[in-house]
Amino acid sequence: MATSGRHVRSLLLAGALLMGCSPGGGGPAPTGPTGPTAATASTAAGAATRPAVRAAACEVALPAAWRAAFTAGEYRPPDGRRAVLTDAGPGWTALQLTGTDGRGAVLVRPGGTAPRTLLRFADPVEHQLLAADFDGRRWAAFAVLEGRTLDSPWSLYVWDAANGRARRLARADRPGPLPRPVVHDGTVVWAQGTGAGKATVFAAPATGGPPRAWHTGVLDTPFAAGGLLVWREAAGDRTRPAAVSLRDGRPATLPPRIAALRDFRSLASDGTTWAWVAGEATPRLMVWRTGDAEPSAAVTTSPAVDGMDQLRVAGRLVTWRTPETSYALDLGDTASSASGTHGPETHTSGTYTRITPPYGYAVASGNALAVAYSLGNAKAAGARSVIQVVDAARLPGLPGCG
Repeated sequence: MATSGRHVRSLLLAGALLMGCSPGGGGPAPTGPTGPTAATASTAAGAATRPAVRAAACEVALPAAWRAAFTAGEYRPPDGRRAVLTDAGPGWTALQLTGTDGRGAVLVRPGGTAPRTLLRFADPVEHQLLAADFDGRRWAAFAVLEGRTLDSPWSLYVWDAANGRARRLARADRPGPLPRPVVHDGTVVWAQGTGAGKATVFAAPATGGPPRAWHTGVLDTPFAAGGLLVWREAAGDRTRPAAVSLRDGRPATLPPRIAALRDFRSLASDGTTWAWVAGEATPRLMVWRTGDAEPSAAVTTSPAVDGMDQLRVAGRLVTWRTPETSYALDLGDTASSASGTHGPETHTSGTYTRITPPYGYAVASGNALAVAYSLGNAKAAGARSVIQVVDAARLPGLPGCG
């Protein structure tokens, strides 16, 4: 999706349909501002400066330990039901389940507990679970697409774990970014088209109350990055990153290296690690982490960068999808509790690997990494959908090249 040039306004809104959409059906049919800065998303004062990544990463085979971890984390739906992965986060996975009794959205927690039903869809054929977020305690927000095409209307719901009930927060029937709701401190935040080629970022209390408009512009789907809500926005004939505080919606300052970006795509971050795609003729996966002297071109090799989209950050991993498969880059240089070790292990791999068979996809948040793919032709009888969820922090480092 190109984003530079005089067509940037229309491209942002059209491309947002792809960037904002969780691939729940097996893939898509998801100067800097000033003001208060969330500490988790800004360059820490006095932080040590690291050198940039030494060289572009190379591809390695999926290690046996990773394969075993994915297999151990496989979700098996109840008999007679078909599961579709939508989103995942620390300690939760949002799925769409379809069976003879209909279709609905469910939340799966670890420990073998039964899935919690978020909503049974009124139309078990047309309606699809599009995106979700959960605060890990009480509130979940999720979007339901009300048709088979990405330009269909969608509705946004909030679910209360205390009573197991969901209520509709908003409905969108105008062109604009597909939602990727964010739940933060009892507030649900999302963006939707509001006419005249623009979209508005809204926030509403999960407990009830009218939504508040935080920002309006030509923008694509916002995402949470630490204590910030971040998105790409058209500014004249260029695109730039923009951010507000998730606490109150006030304009927030991005790290200078990120605020300086122009005409990029597929930005993703957890507030400390930032990844994006730069360049159109020769795309490159760029990475910058708090303390780095400069951004680095982490992946430059085709076909791993061709059609790169749906970037996510899961701890030390950056995941993305191409038209053919999904990958994970191990940034290394971070301590984690790897499986089979007796304590923290420092990874310095700087390599990447394919994490799904052809046409598989991945979603990630925090240290949660989930993958989904089909065994056999997904449209043929007898095909089986595979969904696997792992803790990225417990994966051993990828091996080095050579």
